Amino acid sequence: MNNRGMYFTSLGAVLGKDLAAEWRSRELISGMLVFAILILFIFNFALELDPHTSAGLSSGILWVTLIFSGTTGLNRSMISEKDRGSLDGLLLAPVDRSAIFFGKVLANWIFMILTAAVLLPLYGLLFSVNLLNFGLISIIVIGTAGYALTGTLLAALALPSRTHDLLLPVLLFPVIVPLLLACVKASSGFLQGYSCAELQPWLALLIAYDIIFLVLGWFFFEPLMEE
Repeated sequence: MNNRGMYFTSLGAVLGKDLAAEWRSRELISGMLVFAILILFIFNFALELDPHTSAGLSSGILWVTLIFSGTTGLNRSMISEKDRGSLDGLLLAPVDRSAIFFGKVLANWIFMILTAAVLLPLYGLLFSVNLLNFGLISIIVIGTAGYALTGTLLAALALPSRTHDLLLPVLLFPVIVPLLLACVKASSGFLQGYSCAELQPWLALLIAYDIIFLVLGWFFFEPLMEE
């Protein structure tokens, strides 16, 4: 097997391990879903928005819910490896460390997509807004990918700290401001019927952000794991 085949086999093994572990325990995805649903109910009862007003705020509320619930999953994805003692085994494996990184990123991305798949119809039911929009779904797919890339890298950075649960949000939230801004603006634009050409600056920012953190993860995950 050539090096490329070995790389993708290793990446798939890390992804399969995370998905299988979550399938057995269902701790991470259930925690993300419960947290996300609670946030939606809080917004629903606290703001008491009429359908016209909620339509204008939909993208902001949706992304705040996804970001906060996703942080719960990011924290557990790395801490569980440390608690089970499997992190050392992963690092001792004769594979490129970036394959471990991208396997974890894909697992976190899948968990966020599953959370979003539950939130969209639930949000529509609570706020009487139709969010089943192709443009919005595309932004969710691209935006959650950037969030998973950033969060997985910073979760690895925060892992050695005894206060990693508190440190990750402190590191993560300032860094994802450009991502969140691009996601909210692009999502809002698609919900209001704007074309891709009109939203090009926000789409460009979103794609550039994803590429930057893909490259940063590729180069810096290994040094972070060696410290």
